[in-house]
Amino acid sequence: MDGISDVAVGVKRGSDELSMYNSPNSGMSSISDGASNGSDSKKLRVEEAPPSRVLHIRKLPNEASETEVIALGLPFGKVTNILTLKGKNQAFLEMGTEEAAITMVNYYTTVTPHVRNVPVFIQYSNHKELKTDAGNQRTQAVLQAVSAVQSGGSPSSDVQEALAAASSPVLRIIIDNMFYPVTLDVLQQIFSKFGTVMKIITFTKNNQFQALLQFSDPVNAQQAKLALDGQNIYNSCCTLRIDFSKLVNLNVKYNNDKSRDYTRPELPAGDGQPSLDPTVAAAFSKDSSSLLGALNPLSAAAAAAAAAGRVALAGQTGSSGVLLVSNLNEEMVTPQSLFTLFGVYGDVQRVKILYNKKDSALIQMSDANQAQLAMSHLNGQKMYGKIIRVTLSKHQTVALPRDGLDDQGLTKDYANSPLHRFKKPGSKNFQNIFPPSATLHLSNIPQDVTEDDLRLLFSNAGGTVKAFKFFQDRKMALIQMSTVEEAIQALIDLHNYNMGGNQHLRVSFSKSTI
Repeated sequence: MDGISDVAVGVKRGSDELSMYNSPNSGMSSISDGASNGSDSKKLRVEEAPPSRVLHIRKLPNEASETEVIALGLPFGKVTNILTLKGKNQAFLEMGTEEAAITMVNYYTTVTPHVRNVPVFIQYSNHKELKTDAGNQRTQAVLQAVSAVQSGGSPSSDVQEALAAASSPVLRIIIDNMFYPVTLDVLQQIFSKFGTVMKIITFTKNNQFQALLQFSDPVNAQQAKLALDGQNIYNSCCTLRIDFSKLVNLNVKYNNDKSRDYTRPELPAGDGQPSLDPTVAAAFSKDSSSLLGALNPLSAAAAAAAAAGRVALAGQTGSSGVLLVSNLNEEMVTPQSLFTLFGVYGDVQRVKILYNKKDSALIQMSDANQAQLAMSHLNGQKMYGKIIRVTLSKHQTVALPRDGLDDQGLTKDYANSPLHRFKKPGSKNFQNIFPPSATLHLSNIPQDVTEDDLRLLFSNAGGTVKAFKFFQDRKMALIQMSTVEEAIQALIDLHNYNMGGNQHLRVSFSKSTI
């Protein structure tokens, strides 16, 4: 019942809004009834409306524009109408299809949407469509520009930015008043507050330090731009100027202090410049009221370490390779299951399930790149029925229990594990790192094992096998489960499974489908 009661309150601003918005399901009388009885409309708010292509957005900041509201919906499909109720800090957004609206609501239940760095609330409206006054030229111009872009045209109005926000995950960053050095790691730490940073390239152009930074999702790029554009990294200097890039994907060739691809830790360092002199750290450590100090848990000291150029490359100290994983299924999770899953993205050294909070664990990877890679691929995935959260920990290492202390097997040291996938430099495994997928790649299959044997084995892991395909030599195969969650479970259960004759099955995620 959200739509009726909220529009009713909007009526107080003037009759123009009422004429713009007329419910197909209810006459004017029901709208005025809602207005006349505030307590009834409050009670109705509790009931959740069924899915509708009209979405009701609440708690918008005062200065939010229509283009910013539209940008929330654009990544999910065509936006066909919008109504903003300025006095109420609310808006209604009509999507082209109910499916698009459902996808959008589902996405924003796991990732809180922000407009101008303010969290907003999105739910289905009771209305099935928006009827707005065609005379409202501004709204029509905005929507026309949107549809022009979605059908391949080019908009000439001020919606260009909002549209770019929805289509490009890449930001172009220029830093003004750069009195102190700003490194790639500083940018990564600031921008990763808004989502997973995949790639960064830094360069100097027109005597200005610039960067291109790619998020995993355009929505994150939009949120970061709205929050950070115009902010100072350090007190009264190093001002961020942020635009959307026309590029949608960055091509990084080297991992060094000028460029970084967090999804490909195996890239060579190339001719990277040496890191900066650590003495510059002193300049920043006093500064706690800066943007870096304000963005918890990034303390100014951590910022100074990053600014001093302690880059997160293998073998270098100064950046943590420890992850904090939370919302685990504490009945089911074990150090071994975490070792196996996170081991897909790096060599896990130690795992500690927290004694007082058994739905959380610390996982130490062999370096910060591997930690970043595991975080970008596993945060938000389902493990044992629960959506897990993966963040970088402030711990530098995972401590082992003191000698003689029994911690019920919650801490395990895997430093000398024979199961590490990446200990051989240049191993083929570096080229085969993919996000969790329903299709798994199997290798090291004994010659006498049949398709039926493998289908049975993977069905017994608690999933449904949808498809199977042997490679020509029959030592490798693809097997497709019905969901990504089932595939994650099967990988945890069956990677390194003894197939007889001391041949252990190897399981990883595949980029292919069958």
